[in-house]
Amino acid sequence: MSLRTSFGKVADRLTRSETSLERDELREATKKHGGTPICDATDRSVASCCGTVRSVSLRPRTGTVPAMVVDLDDGSRTMNLVWLGRRRIGGIEPGVYLKVKGRVTYLKGVPTIFNPAYEIKQGQ
Repeated sequence: MSLRTSFGKVADRLTRSETSLERDELREATKKHGGTPICDATDRSVASCCGTVRSVSLRPRTGTVPAMVVDLDDGSRTMNLVWLGRRRIGGIEPGVYLKVKGRVTYLKGVPTIFNPAYEIKQGQ
């Protein structure tokens, strides 16, 4: 690798936004853990996706079971993970890196997995 090429990569890294750099790191982590990029998850397919938990919310519904909803971001797109009948799951909180597996469905254009199998990963 020449000095010019090296300098070009450093200059590119210094001029890009922090968000852009974080997205690239998340995409690399997805490849490392063998996950499918969320943007490539198709409707009604079983997918194994990885990403960082961006938010956790409880969506209680009148007359139905509560639902814990997690926004998972892998740098390519955000996916909703919904655990029906759960108010919280120990260890799942914003900033945690997860690997999930389940059948993808699109609700209002957003990829969603209901009651996914999950694995909490150390770091990215």
